[in-house]
Amino acid sequence: MTAKPTDSLTRLLERRNDELASMIEIGKALTSSLDIHAILETIMRQVERLIKPKTWSLLLVERESGDLIFEIAVSTVSEQLKGVRLERGKGIAGWVAEHGQPLLIPDVSKDGRFAEHFDQKLLFTTRSIVCVPMKIKEQVIGVIELINSYKDVDFDESDILLISAIADFAAIALENARNYKRSNELVITDDLTGLYNSRQFGHMIDSELKRSCRYKETFSLIFLDLDHFKGINDSYGHLVGSRMLGEFGKLVGKHIRSTDMAARYGGDEFAVILPHTGKEQAIKMAGHLLTIMKETPFVSDNKDPIALTASFGVATFPDDAATPGDLIKAADIAMYAAKAGGRAGVRGFALPV
Repeated sequence: MTAKPTDSLTRLLERRNDELASMIEIGKALTSSLDIHAILETIMRQVERLIKPKTWSLLLVERESGDLIFEIAVSTVSEQLKGVRLERGKGIAGWVAEHGQPLLIPDVSKDGRFAEHFDQKLLFTTRSIVCVPMKIKEQVIGVIELINSYKDVDFDESDILLISAIADFAAIALENARNYKRSNELVITDDLTGLYNSRQFGHMIDSELKRSCRYKETFSLIFLDLDHFKGINDSYGHLVGSRMLGEFGKLVGKHIRSTDMAARYGGDEFAVILPHTGKEQAIKMAGHLLTIMKETPFVSDNKDPIALTASFGVATFPDDAATPGDLIKAADIAMYAAKAGGRAGVRGFALPV
């Protein structure tokens, strides 16, 4: 029986009402949270409600490589896809990210851009794909990809229009969340080294001491000062000196534990808070950092080798001090003992007998 025109009009109006309701929900999500995962999941739930794809995913462009990373994936194989990397320009999603244009492919078996090895690896059969870019100021920051299997209805041009509008919302949400994160980081981090700044260090050591008191735990503080750093500035200039500080800060950040907290205390002085760590282990960790410094090739702008070392002092709560200020003072005294002992060394604070 042929559908009546009024039936088609009713279905169209119902679809438009659903789309409007979804856009309202997405708008609410954008204004109620800066948690990027919560916002993106809200957005993608609306996609799922409106279009009902067999599987869908949101992939973000990694800035350094241009590769795509599966950020959110909803399907029977979602756990296998989470965090999977798609090389730049590869597959349908890679093409869309590279060219910044949406694609609707009714039959992927007839399109040479389709990366069929994903289907083979995940034991999934893809028939049709709609994929749209997420853009901020004409820069593609990710893609949204919807997939149907052979049992599902086809995508059409109206789906592309809808998903493109939703992709714009997703891009705005992502950019807002990233800007918020960056602004917060500027408040608590040191621009040059990427480590926490001295103000944030003060908050962190206060917090760690209170936590350690509450749970009757130990923590240690490494305080270090770069050796003969004024000589580097005098010999090679302050620009090289600043670069050395930046490179050293990144070196420290890379080689401490995820639970440790490193900060640029001021000038060429740095501090590392080591939760749940006694003095002996902290001294070993300071020695490890010193060894890495000695093994790292620091060079001037003319590629002249620069021997960059530091003197390390270690103090432990509650053995050496009961307040943040006294703990910093104890670590500082130990650091000056390392300098007096010839520099490029590690000393633990020793209470007078």
